[in-house]
Amino acid sequence: MSTERIKTVVPKDINTHQKKYAVENKEIEKGRRPDWLKVKLPTGKNYIALKDLVVKKNLNTVCEDARCPNIAECWSRKIATFMILGDVCTRSCGFCSVALGKPAPMDYDEPNRVAESVQKLGLKHVVITSVDRDDQKYGGADIFAMVIRKINELVPDCKVEVLIPDFKGNWDSLQLVLDAKPDILNHNIETVENLYHFVRPQANYERTLELLKRSKEQGFVTKSGLMVGIGETNDEVIELLNDLRSVECDIVTIGQYLRPTKNNLPVQRYVHPDDFKMFKEYGLSIGFKHIESGPLVRSSYHADEQTVI
Repeated sequence: MSTERIKTVVPKDINTHQKKYAVENKEIEKGRRPDWLKVKLPTGKNYIALKDLVVKKNLNTVCEDARCPNIAECWSRKIATFMILGDVCTRSCGFCSVALGKPAPMDYDEPNRVAESVQKLGLKHVVITSVDRDDQKYGGADIFAMVIRKINELVPDCKVEVLIPDFKGNWDSLQLVLDAKPDILNHNIETVENLYHFVRPQANYERTLELLKRSKEQGFVTKSGLMVGIGETNDEVIELLNDLRSVECDIVTIGQYLRPTKNNLPVQRYVHPDDFKMFKEYGLSIGFKHIESGPLVRSSYHADEQTVI
């Protein structure tokens, strides 16, 4: 379980909007992926039904937009993560394939369409996430709150997990979401502190921890996620896990970063399954209540199985 860093070189004049990074060892992606990263092609009756519903209701899913490797498994089980607030983001994170630009106006009918879809699918657990909407006063927190309340109204037995932005540290926005009473409050830390300046140039490591801390102080089940293989060391992952536990985060997901497009950050290493096992064992030993850790794990992977807390 090596902790040796693969050196990352970032030029001073880097243009984060173009997402062009100079990185050593990027030839790794030209080779054959390890067998443990093979996934099934999307298929099956439930997958087709959910895809048809998403199109009919004019909805976005992070499953498609983020090119999640688990889309076949999750959609076949009728589990989906709905992405609200449009399909254009106001931030330029180096790992994300969601379009960057000027978003469309807010759609205040979206909460109704999402809730109606959850009801039609008979979901018992739904994850709601979004693009960043830094162009809005509350960053879209008001729409998040409306979605939560509408789902609770139409499908009261359904557990609602929200995967929210940091709202630029606007704690009034966070409170709008918390007041709607989601079952799980998720905000992804994404990567180690040392890499934030070019992986998440418009975010802040301490702000992420503060958001999780404030949510936990109000009694919510809190969750966060990170990707590995983007330039961090195993020691830095352990340090990050300690930081999450310092704010009493309950659940964490850890998965392999896979480059979605040529314009995104290149993969620095393929992390071995033994390392993922080590991360999980360590995390559980310091108090996390649930950990999903594996090469193909993503934020909402097996989310429906994490409500036993």
